Amino acid sequence: MSKQQIAVVTGGTGGIGTAICQLLSDQGYRTIALSSSERKAETWQEDQLKAGYNIEARPLNVSDFGDCERLILDVEEAIGPISVLVNAAGITRDTPLKRMTADQWQTVINVNLNGTFNMCRTALPFMLEREYGRIINISSINGEKGQFGQVNYATSKAGIYGLTMSLAQEVARKGITVNAISPGYIATDMVMAVDEAIRDKIIAQIPVGRLGEPKEIARIVDFLASPDAGFITGSNISANGGQHMHP
Repeated sequence: MSKQQIAVVTGGTGGIGTAICQLLSDQGYRTIALSSSERKAETWQEDQLKAGYNIEARPLNVSDFGDCERLILDVEEAIGPISVLVNAAGITRDTPLKRMTADQWQTVINVNLNGTFNMCRTALPFMLEREYGRIINISSINGEKGQFGQVNYATSKAGIYGLTMSLAQEVARKGITVNAISPGYIATDMVMAVDEAIRDKIIAQIPVGRLGEPKEIARIVDFLASPDAGFITGSNISANGGQHMHP
């Protein structure tokens, strides 16, 4: 890259998000990690500095359009043009639909799906003006196949792919690509905290016989973020160890 490009990563302080931020930083991007918690952003940034990564972390409520708008504008004006947007923020509120409350439904949709819209909508005008950009949305295996007790989560993640395909068509001639990645079960702190017996049952369903590593998802992001990936847009890359396959 001739000059340092800027990458913004929502959910950047999570397990997959951290791996994405670190790899993009290693590749020379000025990376900004976004977190739903101001305290988490501060402690995460300190931890990254200790690990040798100079990555700025900021708090952001992705479900608040105005908050996203202010964040994008501030980065564009105070730091520089955003080349890469990674939407990795996501939450769960798992329960069968017959017991799911309206709040459990709406909270997940607001963060996972509306949050992706909010960030795309606020960053896109700047990318269109420059006729260049890379938008990468993190979906999920459960958005592809569904999952018991995750009607809200699976809907939000399936919606992300619909957004990805549609937006990709709108901006394809403007030098902007929009792609999705659907990770399977990845060895994040959240997954590793699951009871070992349950974790073993999950692994037994994965043909490669193991959980994925956060760095494996980050490498896909790094590729899609590259100028060399300009002919790939509107795609969904499944990274699930063969647990779910489709044509």
